[in-house]
Amino acid sequence: MNDRPPRPAGLIPARAARSDAPAARRGAETVLEGFERHQRAFQELTRRAAARQERRDWGGMQRDAVERLELYGCEVTRTVLAVARALGDDLQSRDCWARMKAAYRDLVGDRLDTELARTFFNSVTRRVFGTVGVEPRIEYVDAEFDRPGGAPDGLVYSTYVRRGSIEALVRAALADRPLTVPYQDLDRDARLIAEEIETHRQAVWASEPIESVEVIAPVFYRNKGAYLIGRLRRAGGRVMPLVIALVNEDHRLVVDAVLLTEDEASIVFSFTRSAFHVDVPGPHGVIQFLRSIMPAKRVAELYIALGYHKHGKAELYRDLVRHLGRSTDRFEIAPGERGMVMVVFTLPSYDVVFKVIRDSFAPPKTVTHRQVLERYQLVFKHDRAGRLVDAQEFEHLAFPRERFSEALLAELQEAAAGSVLLDGDRVVIKHLYTERRVTPLNLHLGEADEGAIREAILDYGRAIRDMAATNIFPGDLLLKNFGVTRHGRVIFYDYDELCLLTDCNFREMPPARDLDEEMAAEPWFYVGPGDVFPEEFLTFMGLYGGMREVFLAAHGDLLTAAFWTRMQALHRAGEVVDIFPYRPSRRLRGAERERP
Repeated sequence: MNDRPPRPAGLIPARAARSDAPAARRGAETVLEGFERHQRAFQELTRRAAARQERRDWGGMQRDAVERLELYGCEVTRTVLAVARALGDDLQSRDCWARMKAAYRDLVGDRLDTELARTFFNSVTRRVFGTVGVEPRIEYVDAEFDRPGGAPDGLVYSTYVRRGSIEALVRAALADRPLTVPYQDLDRDARLIAEEIETHRQAVWASEPIESVEVIAPVFYRNKGAYLIGRLRRAGGRVMPLVIALVNEDHRLVVDAVLLTEDEASIVFSFTRSAFHVDVPGPHGVIQFLRSIMPAKRVAELYIALGYHKHGKAELYRDLVRHLGRSTDRFEIAPGERGMVMVVFTLPSYDVVFKVIRDSFAPPKTVTHRQVLERYQLVFKHDRAGRLVDAQEFEHLAFPRERFSEALLAELQEAAAGSVLLDGDRVVIKHLYTERRVTPLNLHLGEADEGAIREAILDYGRAIRDMAATNIFPGDLLLKNFGVTRHGRVIFYDYDELCLLTDCNFREMPPARDLDEEMAAEPWFYVGPGDVFPEEFLTFMGLYGGMREVFLAAHGDLLTAAFWTRMQALHRAGEVVDIFPYRPSRRLRGAERERP
């Protein structure tokens, strides 16, 4: 019995490579076959989200998310082996791969997912040749990813024209969504949304009425939430974001929040959150829609938010190359305290930091190079809860040497010679991570006013709680390992000490039996390798004066073993705690029920 879902519209059936076809054609068809396998498996996992939401199977949703992330690398490996069989002695022929590239372009040119198909081709060729930098002859670059003029995107959204009240308009859009769970009270939720929209409209559009609402056809699923993504349109074409957050309460849908600003929408699609599961045959049309309501959001981040992390990484690299072409500043050591595990550098005019693992780590660091890699992989596959920065992993990149400051080159040569090679006029970096640049929390606290300092300290505690709610213990709670985003949210970005909460042994400090024990420089009791003493956290946080008082008043329980063991019990019982991508004050009926 074949229970695989039907192939989405716009995907061309892959043909088995014919033994009598020219080598380049055989190779191109073999790569396409591998890409097709990936897409089928990716979309099958994506479609499961609706059933997971219907059954409130949150653990299953998380397992699907991890499995979907692992698909790409597995399929590239499988395809490389298949191409090796198809090409034989031509496998290492760049002339053959140049012809393959042309043949593949013809095969995928009119697909709805053509940009993803080309990125897959690049992944295969780079794996075969171990490419350093870029080889335009045998891989797609820059403008070659642009969609041909007139290429169909499909109708990705539905339009609802206003013919009566805003409430009626909203109700029609809600009722038309492909959700298998019935609403608890559709009329009530439509009314509450309409009231929020009207209040916001009066504040930003004054007397100009809303003429229509446009809503992306598929539902966006992530963890325990479901989201309808749309835009409100007024006369003249101006649009306003419309993000409707849904939760499943006792197998009935409830509208939990309606978000109407670019900043709020951007936080929902943040680089600190895991990817959505959205059933679309090709992402380009959805990306264009999302950019209309979040114009400041990078295309790369939007692809990653939809689960296309490899293409998102490719878009980020293209964006960086374009930026280097139109700028003149140089890479330099990032401001803030030097890391003991990473050399961190940045380009001042570009809001990304670059992190290279040091060849060796000075005491007291005991982590190994392999453990650092494993912890970044853990973050990649884990629910980031809006508190862990998404890190993109790159290999074999080459940059112009002239774009590096002498101080940075000296630091890289001294501390990371195993990963960085000076090759003539190029700097070749064998392995690095990129992360969005944020302001280190310790620097932010030194520059902010009293109100901003108080909010940052409160959110610092909330960040620790949110990570604990998703079974993450950051390990190192120093302020310099946290950052503040442009939206004022506190996030964590230093992963070398990070681990699963359930791998720790949280203990209370035994009381000293006498003055000698109390004054001893070393513990007078046994400390195991996984032991953690929460009451010591405050010593390492670096909080003083009013900041210390604010933290203790709001988050004093984080300094007790009881809080952490309680969270461990939840995780071991299989509980999945939802972390909302909006403040509690934005919940439409927040006062009527407790947070899940």
